[in-house]
Amino acid sequence: MREDVRKEKERVRNLYRLIVLSMPLGTNMEKELEANIAVPLPVHQQRPQNAASTDSQLSADIEKILPSSDSSSSSSITTPSPLDWHTTPLNPYNWPLSKRIHHILVPALYGFTISFSSSVYTPGIPSLQHEFHISTTVALLGLSLFTLGLAFGPIIAAPLSETYGRKVVYLVSMPVFVVFVICGGTSREWGGVLAFRVLAGVFGSPVLAVGAGTIADLWAVQDRGVATSLFLLAPFAGPSLGPVIGGFAAQRGWRWTHWTILFFAGFSYLLALMSSETYKKIILRRHAQRIGQPLPSKGNKPSPLARANKFLTATLSRPLHMLVTEPIVFFFSLYVSFAFGVLFAFFAAFPLVFQRVYGFDGAQVGLTFLAIGTGCMLAVVTVVIADLKIYQKLVRKDMEIGGDGIIRPEYRLYPAMVGSAGLPISLFWFAWTARSDIHWASPVAAAIPFAWGNLCIFELTRPLPQTSAAMYMIDTYSAPTAASALAANGMARYVFGAAFPLFTIPMYNHLGTAWATSLLGFLSLVLLPVPWVLWAWGPRIRQKSGYETINI
Repeated sequence: MREDVRKEKERVRNLYRLIVLSMPLGTNMEKELEANIAVPLPVHQQRPQNAASTDSQLSADIEKILPSSDSSSSSSITTPSPLDWHTTPLNPYNWPLSKRIHHILVPALYGFTISFSSSVYTPGIPSLQHEFHISTTVALLGLSLFTLGLAFGPIIAAPLSETYGRKVVYLVSMPVFVVFVICGGTSREWGGVLAFRVLAGVFGSPVLAVGAGTIADLWAVQDRGVATSLFLLAPFAGPSLGPVIGGFAAQRGWRWTHWTILFFAGFSYLLALMSSETYKKIILRRHAQRIGQPLPSKGNKPSPLARANKFLTATLSRPLHMLVTEPIVFFFSLYVSFAFGVLFAFFAAFPLVFQRVYGFDGAQVGLTFLAIGTGCMLAVVTVVIADLKIYQKLVRKDMEIGGDGIIRPEYRLYPAMVGSAGLPISLFWFAWTARSDIHWASPVAAAIPFAWGNLCIFELTRPLPQTSAAMYMIDTYSAPTAASALAANGMARYVFGAAFPLFTIPMYNHLGTAWATSLLGFLSLVLLPVPWVLWAWGPRIRQKSGYETINI
């Protein structure tokens, strides 16, 4: 008898769930998927503690809604409960820590491989000059064009990632990148080397663009500070280690600088093959298909022309407009792009200075770039400490007094304000100690504060929450315009990175090491006040913006 009563109550509960699930849904695909996809109800949720009162209420509700004639046919219906995204194991937030670390290593190693590919090329320049009978500046085109190709990453990655997920971008772009690296390494014509270098940059760049999205997929905002700071280290470790490894590889010829890329690309791709999809919308869609759940209607789907227009607006026209009309976007893009350009100028200046002044060979010149890597690691430590000790503390304080934890974007600026001093100190130090009567260790050490300050400033514009100043523009603008602001910064950054190496050699030959580097130092002094000015007058500048900004 008791068993019959239990079955009847269970039938009533299932009917109640069926009615709830059959109610009209909205048109937002992702929300519908999350609300409508069913999973089996956990055992511990099948019997509430106040079963008697709950069951009687459910029975009363059912009797009001359903005719009694339906009760006999409905006993066989068992509808599971809606998927709770916050608790389901499908949610990457709920994955084991070891699995999430694996999925962070994928974009980190991809970023390292692509950025490594830009600088590993430079130690092979003397060999390229000998084989193709070209000048140093012409040979540096291989570095500049590869860097310029990286600017196309968001244009390629955004539609692929939105439609097919993050993993597809990782699995598709790397093999194409490797094909062009191999073609470049086997080319017998200088024009072919340049063409394949720029194509390698274009098809390697999407993985740099989706890495930030992968971070956001795996960690909640309050938990992602350390992970994202370590992730940011990888794209900077690549350029610093590229000349180190390339210096030894180039002793066997410039083609070996291409072959070294394949080792890192293969290992990165192996990790990507063993990874899972992390993008929420794709996970929910695949789960719905797996259990036979019909996908919600997308409503009035825009035409391909409308979607193309919207995409071009977000990636090209709006970023360019913001670049010339928004003071925050313009000055930060100028500052970050200048620092990025000087970093790439070092790839041309270091071989020139250390070979001419100290008689270093290619391998020894490559080792000097370890100072860049050291500075980058110090910057990560600086940003993490500032985030944990300053920004997070202010967020908690705001929440303790009843706030929502949203504080002024200017609190992101502390590392950049301190790091802004690193650029002029480093450049003037290098300028006046790179002399034959001063030990080589001094100009090498001068690169450390430059890399430290550069990364502290660079993180102002990275779309990775909780990495100190990284979210200043994200916090300043609303979501659509923030993405455009970051796109504007990315375009300017890669243009500067491509241009600076091309005039570095003529500038150093004409002005000499001291005054050529000092010129860069004076320019860094001109730009130094940017984060300080925004700290003082940021709220006032935001109020005059032509775009939607935060008002705190």
